[in-house]
Amino acid sequence: MTIVEGAVPVSAPSPVKAIHFVTGVDVDPTKTIARAQPSAAEEVDRQWRMQTSGRLDPSGANEFFILPPGGGGVAVGWVRVREAVGVNLPSRIAAVTGSLEFLSLSVDGSYLFAVSEEDDEYWIVVRRLTS
Repeated sequence: MTIVEGAVPVSAPSPVKAIHFVTGVDVDPTKTIARAQPSAAEEVDRQWRMQTSGRLDPSGANEFFILPPGGGGVAVGWVRVREAVGVNLPSRIAAVTGSLEFLSLSVDGSYLFAVSEEDDEYWIVVRRLTS
């Protein structure tokens, strides 16, 4: 993943608001994966790819915005990145941070995507921001 130049869409929610959109009590996950499942991380990777395909960056340039995972992401804010590898992003993030959790925004600001750890499940949350 490489940081690239690019302004956050004007319609993009603030990092705090984005976190609330995908972690509030009224959030329903798009997909759930049992954490106890032997291949849970691989399934999160697969489901992440399926849910974001064509929506993260409709242009195909593999660019999107991410809140830096781990501590301090809210203070940093949205960072535009280019994803060169294209596969297993949640697992690659976990290899660095120790957690599959992260939050991203489509390059056009129309979707939020999150991976979170909830009790005994991993949640993949997709939230459409514009119609």
